[in-house]
Amino acid sequence: MQTTIFLSTFGLIFLAELGDKTQLTALALALRYPWKRVFIGIAAAFALLNLAAVVVGKLLFLLLPLFWVSMVSGLLFLFFGFTTLRHACAIADDDGSPPPASSAVRTAFVMIFMAELGDKTQLVTASQAARHSASLEGMGMVFAASTLALLLVSLLGIFAGRQLVRVIPLCWIHRAAGVMFLLFGTVTLWKLWGM
Repeated sequence: MQTTIFLSTFGLIFLAELGDKTQLTALALALRYPWKRVFIGIAAAFALLNLAAVVVGKLLFLLLPLFWVSMVSGLLFLFFGFTTLRHACAIADDDGSPPPASSAVRTAFVMIFMAELGDKTQLVTASQAARHSASLEGMGMVFAASTLALLLVSLLGIFAGRQLVRVIPLCWIHRAAGVMFLLFGTVTLWKLWGM
């Protein structure tokens, strides 16, 4: 029974996020910052989000209306899009020193946290936890499966980005990432006004 809970949750979350903004955000961040620091920020954000989804569930959405979560998420994507475009080719001209660890971890955490708060995968995690809330072990399986699926999708994005640098100049990848962030921000805000 517990294996079924784990596999069904893992499959739902993994497929839902494959090629989604989380994976693309992880790719873009790993091209700007050291990937291990990005992964720490991503892992912390997913652990916190999935814990909230499993433990708090729908209460989270009563405290933080989806409108405001979407608004902040959209604005953050626009901000990171503009800053990424502004500094797209400046990275090649700097002294080569990496950004501070806290900056990379904090940026990854904030971007993933705001992008995923109230997203479909958090809703799926909350609903899976509600379905299997009869036992603490079942809820633990939902948390573990959801978190593992999101981390694996993020790692795929990070390492795909590292391979991409071998073929496409870094400056152009940063420009594409900036445009991608602007598109995510625009779409998020566009959907918000349609609510």
